[in-house]
Amino acid sequence: MATSIPPAKPPKSRKLLVLLIVLGTLVVLAAAGAAFYLASQRKEAVSTTVAPVDPIFIALEPMTVNLQPNGRSRFLHVAVTLKVPDVKSQALVTQYLPEVRSRLLTALSNRAAESLVTPEERAQLAADIMTTLNQPFVANLPSLKISSVMFTTFMLQ
Repeated sequence: MATSIPPAKPPKSRKLLVLLIVLGTLVVLAAAGAAFYLASQRKEAVSTTVAPVDPIFIALEPMTVNLQPNGRSRFLHVAVTLKVPDVKSQALVTQYLPEVRSRLLTALSNRAAESLVTPEERAQLAADIMTTLNQPFVANLPSLKISSVMFTTFMLQ
């Protein structure tokens, strides 16, 4: 009787080595994926933070207007500064400055002196001026983008 020798099995240490290499590769790939994900999240956070834009202020010459009479003659001496968000709006205000001043004078002279006493009434006046000035000057021209109207001088007599 001939005895047969069973085929030789590869050593267990070789299987263990292959298994460790595969697991090590998976761990390295997972770590690289996590690092890439975190780096992309950081870039998104940085890119969504917008640097503040420097404001553009346009100081108009002071003006004096007669107010609506209520028994006696009253006038308002006021200096106005406009805040605009961009150079394009600044250029439009400068280009149409005579019309800006005309609209401002009309908005101011249509007020009664009693309606300009409290800070709330002055804030309402500033909002009304902003609405008036943001209207387009010409039909095909975009409207102005005045962000704020500030009174730098406000003297009611």
